[in-house]
Amino acid sequence: MNRNENREKAKKVIDDIFARIDQLERNKDKVSEESKESYQEIMNKLNARKNDLLKRFEDVQNASDDKLEEASKIFSDSAESFKEGFSKLSSLFKNK
Repeated sequence: MNRNENREKAKKVIDDIFARIDQLERNKDKVSEESKESYQEIMNKLNARKNDLLKRFEDVQNASDDKLEEASKIFSDSAESFKEGFSKLSSLFKNK
């Protein structure tokens, strides 16, 4: 995969993750009262990880050719970490 494809793929991942977080925030009123504290705790963690993901994206954009693969792998691992939070949040919506 070339540099531009890496950047485009990474940008799409960020856009998807951020859109999903925004959607979850818009639907927070659908979480049961007893789950609101858990919901907020998980959302706080996801929002904190957004900054790390943006940093990893910058690393991909600025990586030299010999460091691009490593930077892309670190970015992918960081993006992957959102799946667990999304899964936990989804279960809170199902319990309402």
